Amino acid sequence: MKTLSRRAVIRGAAGVTLALPVLQAMGQEVAAQSPRRFCAMYTANGMSLPAADNGISDWSWFPQIEGPDFQFGQSTQPFSPFREHVSFLGGLHHASGLKADPHMCSDMWLTGAPLHNPKPGTFNSVSLDQVIALHTRQYCRQPSLVLSIDAGVGFLSRTGTISYNVEGKPIPAENNPRRVFDRLFRGDDGSTQTRRAELAHRMRLVDAVLEGTKALNRQLGRSDRDKMEQYLTSLNEIEGRLTASERWIDIPLKAQDHSHLNLEATNEGAPADYYRNMFDLIALAFDADITRSVSFMLNREDGMGISDTFPLKLGLTRTHHNLSHAGDRDGQLEFARYDLFLSQQIAGFLQRLQQYQDAQGSVLDNTIVLYGSGCSTTHNPANLPTLLAGGRNLGLHHGQYCRTKDGLMSSLYLSILQSMDIHQESFGDSSKTLSCPVFDA
Repeated sequence: MKTLSRRAVIRGAAGVTLALPVLQAMGQEVAAQSPRRFCAMYTANGMSLPAADNGISDWSWFPQIEGPDFQFGQSTQPFSPFREHVSFLGGLHHASGLKADPHMCSDMWLTGAPLHNPKPGTFNSVSLDQVIALHTRQYCRQPSLVLSIDAGVGFLSRTGTISYNVEGKPIPAENNPRRVFDRLFRGDDGSTQTRRAELAHRMRLVDAVLEGTKALNRQLGRSDRDKMEQYLTSLNEIEGRLTASERWIDIPLKAQDHSHLNLEATNEGAPADYYRNMFDLIALAFDADITRSVSFMLNREDGMGISDTFPLKLGLTRTHHNLSHAGDRDGQLEFARYDLFLSQQIAGFLQRLQQYQDAQGSVLDNTIVLYGSGCSTTHNPANLPTLLAGGRNLGLHHGQYCRTKDGLMSSLYLSILQSMDIHQESFGDSSKTLSCPVFDA
């Protein structure tokens, strides 16, 4: 059998080139290489950092001691079994975030967007997950998976997504477990001929809708055009996924056990059940190498969306946004208890990633997991709570609490890109990587 280069491409009409997926014909050396993956998870309203005079410093989300001798606080205790796989980063911020409306912190969390974007008519810039997707999409069925608690895009400063395309436009997120499952796995049902016919039909439909929508868009006023732009962005994302699916239609998915999933779980039910199923879907997508770039917005800013009531469903007495503004001891303790709940969900996700195995190490070892918020507390866009997990085979050295004196989130993002073997000179407002033992040790 002829051996192909791992950088082999298909050359089409008009000079278009498409990188091939990793195929057996590329040889055992390439086939045995472990994927490099990325997952970003965002929670709104910051984390609980209780005032010293309230006497509950052990509930602070940030550790009290810097360096490798840090101790987990009460709200992050679920991460303790993963001490060698996680690190806390403090002192980070976005330079533009300090000057912007503090409610925009979720908009720019993965982008570090400047206040005045050089591209006319565009507020934001490309998000980290989408930069990674541009480099990893050639290896997997879907370029990226964009999820959020409320789906869609929301609106400026109350966004419903943390992912932005190369034009700085918000990418609509999905929040329904069954629809996510169908998108990831349903295409593997039935014969190849049937799947090919269904895919061709869907592509014709999207092409027709895109053509009609673009024609209509030219006849609309500015306000309506803005709304239609979001719709067009959604259609373009669907078109991209269908095009990617066409390349993989003859290659079967990895056999997996999906029996533990509850696809009827919704964001209106038990929060733990909903999060567990969404995280399990991400883990399965990584294990089957369907995608290598995921973003998941766990909560929305400023009391927006259904997740604001999650603390009430857990037996706490105030909504999430109200807890983030609490100055009294009881309120700050309840805020920390909600942080504990989120830590439990994410620790369960890390455990799942650790259980799945790649050719070299676990899926967790080959995945960089970023968890954090765009503000510390009360919409303060400084000292952003940030946790990194996984990526041991990508050069990360964990078991640290690294606090930088003037650290830019964009510098962290450059470090992540470098670990992903993606080399570029700058990201957002930074042109240098982060100086931190997690990357430098």
